[in-house]
Amino acid sequence: MRVRHGLDDELRGMDGAPYGQYKRLTGLWQLPGCLLHLVRGQADPFAPPARIAVRLTPERAGFPAELRDTPVRRRAVAAHLAARAARRAGDGPLRIDGGGQEVLDRSSCRIEPDGTLTLRLGVPLPGRGRRIDGHAARRLLTEELPRLVEEALRHATLDAGELRRTVEAAEDSVALREALPGLGLVAFVADGAVLPRRSGVSDLPAHGAGVVPFTSPPELRAAVTLPHAGEVTGMGVPEGVTLVVGGGFHGKSTLLRALETGIWDHVPGDGRELVVSRDDTVKVRAEDGRRVTRVDVHAFVDRLPTGADTTDFSTDNASGSTSQAAALCEAVEAGARVLLIDEDTAATNLMIRDARMQALVAREREPLTPFVDLVDSLHRDHGVSTVLVMGGSGDYMEVAGRVVLMDGYRPHDVTARARELAAVPTGRAAEADHFPAVRARVVLPASVDAAVRGRTRVRARGSDILAFGDQDIDLRAVAQIADARQLVGIGLAMEVMVRAGHLDGHRTLAAALDALESAGGLDPAALLEVHDDDFAVPRRHEIAASLNRLRTLRVTAAPV
Repeated sequence: MRVRHGLDDELRGMDGAPYGQYKRLTGLWQLPGCLLHLVRGQADPFAPPARIAVRLTPERAGFPAELRDTPVRRRAVAAHLAARAARRAGDGPLRIDGGGQEVLDRSSCRIEPDGTLTLRLGVPLPGRGRRIDGHAARRLLTEELPRLVEEALRHATLDAGELRRTVEAAEDSVALREALPGLGLVAFVADGAVLPRRSGVSDLPAHGAGVVPFTSPPELRAAVTLPHAGEVTGMGVPEGVTLVVGGGFHGKSTLLRALETGIWDHVPGDGRELVVSRDDTVKVRAEDGRRVTRVDVHAFVDRLPTGADTTDFSTDNASGSTSQAAALCEAVEAGARVLLIDEDTAATNLMIRDARMQALVAREREPLTPFVDLVDSLHRDHGVSTVLVMGGSGDYMEVAGRVVLMDGYRPHDVTARARELAAVPTGRAAEADHFPAVRARVVLPASVDAAVRGRTRVRARGSDILAFGDQDIDLRAVAQIADARQLVGIGLAMEVMVRAGHLDGHRTLAAALDALESAGGLDPAALLEVHDDDFAVPRRHEIAASLNRLRTLRVTAAPV
């Protein structure tokens, strides 16, 4: 693409012209110190903002090789710069996705192995009514934007120590997460971590005299040596079944929420920098009203009065119990090896059936098999661990390998006492002892269509609805989406799976996700080929969850 010069003169000359003439500027322009690429213009003042990419040469950006020689370092540097640029832009017209508390791969800022740096942003182009305001556009694009680049994106003008702390925090988090399997752990919560958040609508760490830093119980304390932090201690959550108990408002769900977000790295000062969970950890919950497409849920639901076949179960309006059963099986199908469940968001009748209810309702009259009778087999026979928050049923003490009591946000290992209590018979009888293998499914690619009138349509509606083609996918119950920008990333990844043939009508869903990952389909460059927009890269598990909630989805059973 030819590089043009004289953008300032061009904009002066366009002053007062019809607004649509902004599209003439599409292409590459040389600015002082950087290259501006107008990727997508703006048809009128009420259309979505124009998309712009600003590129700095390695020499101009000036980042040392040791800050960009690994994917983790490049991700951390780019996240730091995106946040810095967004703060510098403030509430002005330069709209930059700076992210939040997580260090995610984002389209908004990328640094290449050779040191080339690219910032992508949205810009509402100035106008007076439906006429171009060329003078305001010139000031914005040829003066304000280069100033932002100079102050926010060059190594020479930033706090090198602050940048290095971001990089080191990400590297330590990744190293700690990678160490978990070798230690027989599914998660780790560092001593001194701050788990509570500032409020229900703020992900910033809580502060003040009432905040209790995390202190691991001696029985579960583990030590890990990290590249930068050195030896750190904390609570290791072991493989198997771990039960988290305690009174209301004592920190059970706060701990579980920290484990949910432990799949992502966090920025320095977040409080959860060394709270990590395995990459294949998935939060499961009930979700009334969701669609379920041909999922084998017979481990949980069988002998329905209607005679429906629950080895091939579909519904347009799942109940709490059937939705949770389906979500659990779907998670395992997609490769989850750690499940997180909070009783507050679970279906009670799928979690437990106590002795009195067993005496009142005969087993042959109850289609549901409670999770308490399957959770041990899930680990023993399939290698899937579970962490449960439970405050209302003591029957889980019989199957838990570890029991952690949260008391005033302080954890205590009460496994020995729980086993004493579990040794006293309650009269409850186990209703199953084996969790069968999850049945694999094959997605029909024609049912995953992002096109509307011939154009790809992928965008976020608020923080939990993905507009994909002519469908809206409700992702409110997918707890581990850390950022609304990941909604767009999920939609683009689904489209890549179709375009690249990973969903080919023959591969299982898990194999298609494997193919997406191994072919680099979750690299921002691959997603940008579908559509240039602000997005953050998701995990395979959130992509699978979105596919499973797509109401046009069609699947067949995988060959036996």
